[in-house]
Amino acid sequence: MPLYELFKAFILGLVEGATEFIPVSSTGHLILAEDALNFHGRSAETFAVFIQLGAILAIAWVYRERIFSALFTFVHNEDSRRLVINLFVAFLPAAIIGLLTHRWIKEQLFNPFTVAAALVVGGVVILIVERYKPRTRIPRVDDIPLFTALGIGLAQVLALVPGVSRSGATIMGAYGLGCSRVAATEFSFFLALPVMLAASTFDLWQSRDLLTMGDIPVFAVGFVTAFVSALVVVKAFLAFVSRHSFVGFAWYRIIVGAILLAYYGFYHLNG
Repeated sequence: MPLYELFKAFILGLVEGATEFIPVSSTGHLILAEDALNFHGRSAETFAVFIQLGAILAIAWVYRERIFSALFTFVHNEDSRRLVINLFVAFLPAAIIGLLTHRWIKEQLFNPFTVAAALVVGGVVILIVERYKPRTRIPRVDDIPLFTALGIGLAQVLALVPGVSRSGATIMGAYGLGCSRVAATEFSFFLALPVMLAASTFDLWQSRDLLTMGDIPVFAVGFVTAFVSALVVVKAFLAFVSRHSFVGFAWYRIIVGAILLAYYGFYHLNG
């Protein structure tokens, strides 16, 4: 196994873990990183899906007590029951539409142009939402009502477009619907578990015949790196949103997206 391949796996795992749960689009950043590292092909697509499981594991670890509590007290605890039902309702829109459009999205939208444009548009949307500062009606994640959860799930459908950001769509959807920044962020974290687990399992099952024993070192490095980096970022991000707005992420998206549009536009015109 060439050392450079392991280095690529490390970089991509770092990108995945660092961007999965903040509103900047991990899928978009992975597409751009893969393009820069010339990391392509069916095996590369499977790798990108696999390292998402590392990031999911980080969320499961950080919230392990809350998750186990919700599962084991579902029957007799109202907060646990509401959280589980809300996650199921919020999960359904993206799951259904994603299943129906999965192949078309992969073939038509997974490219740097789409990512760059979505980064800019998403950044502008965040600025608009922050400009009008929705009134906080729901301070805690346990207080989210059913129809608000459905609205968050519908917002998540937008994240099927690479570059939009699953966390960005759900966090800003929840924030726009009256959740506090912390409640919106935590619900986005919890919602990532069923959504990413289902998407990753579906993708890995479809690619099961492409994997070989030789892929294990690369996949292992990417998985562990994604887990560790996500673990660090999740804790830091929660502390950040409790005291700051999302404006900084909006400008990051707009600046990076604009640079990429200019770069790929120039490259296309002169290619």
